[in-house]
Amino acid sequence: MPTLEPLNVTQVYRACPEDAFDFEVTSELESLDMLSGHDRARDALDFGTSMRSEGFNLYVLGHPGHGKHQLVGRFLAERSHDEPTPPDIAYRYNFEEPSQPLHLLLPTGMGRVLRADIEQLVEELRSAIPAVFEGDEYQNRLHELKQAMGERQRDAVEGVRREAREHDILLLSTPNGFTFAPAATKDKMMSPEEFERLPRDERERIEGTVQVLQKKLSQAIRQMPRLAKQLREQITALNQEMLQTAIDAPLAELEERYADHDGILNHLTALRDAMVLHVDAFVAEEPEIPPEAIFSRFHINLIVDNTHCDGAPVVYLDLPTHQHLVGRIEHHVHNGTLVTDYSLIRAGGLHRANGGYLVLDVRALLMHAGAWETLKRVLRAGEIRTESLEQAYGLISTTTLEPEPVPLDLKVVLLGERLFYYLLCENDPDFLELFKVQADLEDELDRNPDNQPLYARMVATLARESALRPLDRSGVAAVIERASRLADDQTKLTARHRALSDLLEEADHWAERDDAQVIARAHVEKAVEQQLWRASRIHERSHEAIARGTVAIQLDGSVIGQVNGLSVMSLGDYAFGQPTRITATARPGPGHVVDIEREARLGGRIHSKAVMILSRCLASRYAPDAPLSLSASLAFEQSYGGIEGDSASVAEACVLISAIARVGIEQRFAVTGSIDQHGRVQAVGGVNEKIEGFFDICQARGGVKGHGVLLPATNVEQLMLKQTVRDAVAAGDFHIYAIETLDEALELLTGMPPGERDDEGHYPAASLNGKVVERLEAFHRAVKKRAASDENSAHENTTDKDKNGGKPEDGNGDKESDPESEEPGDEH
Repeated sequence: MPTLEPLNVTQVYRACPEDAFDFEVTSELESLDMLSGHDRARDALDFGTSMRSEGFNLYVLGHPGHGKHQLVGRFLAERSHDEPTPPDIAYRYNFEEPSQPLHLLLPTGMGRVLRADIEQLVEELRSAIPAVFEGDEYQNRLHELKQAMGERQRDAVEGVRREAREHDILLLSTPNGFTFAPAATKDKMMSPEEFERLPRDERERIEGTVQVLQKKLSQAIRQMPRLAKQLREQITALNQEMLQTAIDAPLAELEERYADHDGILNHLTALRDAMVLHVDAFVAEEPEIPPEAIFSRFHINLIVDNTHCDGAPVVYLDLPTHQHLVGRIEHHVHNGTLVTDYSLIRAGGLHRANGGYLVLDVRALLMHAGAWETLKRVLRAGEIRTESLEQAYGLISTTTLEPEPVPLDLKVVLLGERLFYYLLCENDPDFLELFKVQADLEDELDRNPDNQPLYARMVATLARESALRPLDRSGVAAVIERASRLADDQTKLTARHRALSDLLEEADHWAERDDAQVIARAHVEKAVEQQLWRASRIHERSHEAIARGTVAIQLDGSVIGQVNGLSVMSLGDYAFGQPTRITATARPGPGHVVDIEREARLGGRIHSKAVMILSRCLASRYAPDAPLSLSASLAFEQSYGGIEGDSASVAEACVLISAIARVGIEQRFAVTGSIDQHGRVQAVGGVNEKIEGFFDICQARGGVKGHGVLLPATNVEQLMLKQTVRDAVAAGDFHIYAIETLDEALELLTGMPPGERDDEGHYPAASLNGKVVERLEAFHRAVKKRAASDENSAHENTTDKDKNGGKPEDGNGDKESDPESEEPGDEH
């Protein structure tokens, strides 16, 4: 097998040549659409915003670092610019049912005009109505009505009085009303003594006549309320007539102006009817309803004014609570009681975005109680019902307003991570009915000669939008190289704009410190260096523990059953690599590979799966036709946290083989990579951090010369190593080997040829694999010998039992299970 050559410096880092650009500074470049490269997402946005059928709302998927709000905001701003501006929304008083205010949908800009017109109308009426009722015409006509009614009332009584006189009877007024008395003379009442001296027939005549007159007087008096009622009706009719003269002209003017708008005409008609109905409020000195209370019902509550909206509205709701979505009804304290009316209705995000686009962050939406269900209910109903959360769920029974629902016509755009999208798809059956369009943003863009100039324009756009200094060609090249590192791939560039924007702003800061006019490579690299420095405290403490020997890592010599694995620790958005000492033991046994991390409940499921695959790989590799008579253990030494992932399985396989064959492993190497059941090495994550972490430890412990790292060959394109590592690779001091099989790793780590099977399936005796097979055969013989010995002991115990009445001599009949009856790796 040929010896592997280490990677050269061009393989561990892909530089961006400055001559690939035809500009001097990025200010020469045109701005770029930030959705360039996200073709799939752009097509989805274009389709979702143009599809008018119900349920075709959008969910924009992507990493939090994409800057989804800015990307989607720009797209929607462009799309909405050419779309019609929606109507204004207002609420008006419902004179028939005050607890159910009515909405008005008004052409754009008409809301504020109508509000001003009604305010002017009220001001006119405040002066015009009193003037009418204080005028001479009204006072004269009122006097005439009252005088005429008074005459009618007097005529009714006088008729009875005249008839009484004709019968020599007087009608007298007393404090208690009217009374009849016989007359002595024309105007003088007869005394009781004189009445008693009259003849009996005369007295009976007078008494009979008085009874008849009393009936007629009663009839005349009973007419008084009816006459008073007639007077009131006449006065009311007069008041209404005079009121009409005061309000006809201003109302007619408004009715003519808004003749094409039925809702406004209905409101104006309701105003007229309300004033006529409550005309007494403008006349009485202490009316039950004061005029101001009536005038207050005339105004409209303009909750959405789209006057300054250019095209369809695009509303981003950063706090999507129930009330912020559907609006709220405010209250104020009056005489110690909470009261409300239609003027206290406030718009929600759905009102303001109606006719356009409402943008919501799905994480914030799901965090607020009831908000998600409220949004779904509104979208299903196609109308916005303004009510409190307690009212919506029937948790209160107090009387409150029930505003007329507003018809809904908008697109909802949710911004969120992919995890939330798939969780909602899985757990909410309504989700895909309401959000049928997914716009999935790319995490990385291809890095090729065609895309690099476009990426430079994107960098120029980000700098221009943030009002930063332009970049020269070296600065753009440095940003592109950093973008590849952030993507962990030489052939990709990160599409996460937030990380790039932060980098550019920090680079601009260092350029300002240097009094530079442009951002150059040195400023970008300084920004990267400072970003890492600020986040590296725990990184440094961890590496310090290794450098001081507190955490044992051996970097020289050859040790049996010990290898340096590589791991990555992630802390927020910062990750660093460090070596981990992995050890193994091997002895004869029933075919078990004990994962100590799993037994201690420190190993995750993926790591446990990797150990199972490893045990099967060893079994099929070294004992394809016989039981694997092995009892082995694997451990990550001085590891006190959880272990997860399969990136240590190549190292674990090598250290197990070393322990079985009793062949030492070179400690100057560290290994990372996953393994399959056939011994092929597979790609893993975090290779840049792992290599740099081992490099830093070697450098801190005396130098990197002669040291190196083994990694999967499929990870080579992901290498974007820092400058110090590249320098060491270029000088031949630090070696990075790309391996494809377990045999390649074993040869590098042990210095022995692994050997290949001959036609009969045997490995060469002097090869590493031959030593492993030889040792495993010795294990198998030892296991069989032990099993035979246990079987003989059991037989002797049975014989002794028969001799002693069925009682064994030592009372212990246990024995080990037959290793050939067990499958290797059963613990996993």
